Amino acid sequence: MMKTKVVYSEKCLGYGAWHIEGPQRVKIASEILRAKGYEFLEPTPASEEELLTVHDADYIWKLKKGLVEDPDTPAYDNIYEYSRLSVGGALLASKINGFSLMRPPGHHVGRNGAALGVYTRGFCYLNNIAIAVKKLGKRTLILDIDGHHGNGTQEIFQGNEKVVYVSLHQSPNYPGTGAFSEGNCINFALPADCGGQRYLETLDKALGLVDSGRFEVVAVSCGFDTHLGDLVSLGLVEHDYWEIGKRVALLKKPVFFVLEGGYVGQKVGLDIDNLLRGYEQNP
Repeated sequence: MMKTKVVYSEKCLGYGAWHIEGPQRVKIASEILRAKGYEFLEPTPASEEELLTVHDADYIWKLKKGLVEDPDTPAYDNIYEYSRLSVGGALLASKINGFSLMRPPGHHVGRNGAALGVYTRGFCYLNNIAIAVKKLGKRTLILDIDGHHGNGTQEIFQGNEKVVYVSLHQSPNYPGTGAFSEGNCINFALPADCGGQRYLETLDKALGLVDSGRFEVVAVSCGFDTHLGDLVSLGLVEHDYWEIGKRVALLKKPVFFVLEGGYVGQKVGLDIDNLLRGYEQNP
């Protein structure tokens, strides 16, 4: 299997230096992946037309004007442009079966902002992976391995016959959704620091509920905040991400990856490398 290409632009480092979702997390990760020999590609911003396949026009207008803000998600200068570029990263990754190492993340944003009754948007402005999936228009399995439930992605695709959404996340924790499965949205809530063995057993169970033959593509919302000691630790270590990558490979479908959380850049870079090697070494 060819080495997965990384989609990245240093432009995404231009905002939010004081915030936990700050530029250092992807800057350090990008340096680690370059040192390990990954090929990097530069994305271009998504068009407004592409954004409107998922988000309401009123929300896009407010985001442009800087009128969308909550305690987690400030109205940074030019955040609409940064967000369009992050969506562009997901779009390019979906075309080349690559990994989008872009920020801001996206899985907490619903059609019109905060989703499923949640007040905040959890560092997210546009739902990168949802827009990429919509653009592809294929039967898609979305696997969300971020430590938080992707309430925005669930809201967008709930009831969509082309998409199944599977999430493993820590509970209780932000955003407080995902306690049970609903139709095509399959949720597994896990306790803090449950450890790799339990996590992987749960992932096997979750994927066992899915008929992979139905799907044309797999889209992975990649959060590494599950790493031991990170923001929503599930007690995972580097090799556990290799095991996750292996399980994704065993689905035998084209795959693309989009970064969500993960706030310790050194760990994020090494975890991405392990995830991708586990995927690439198990064709």
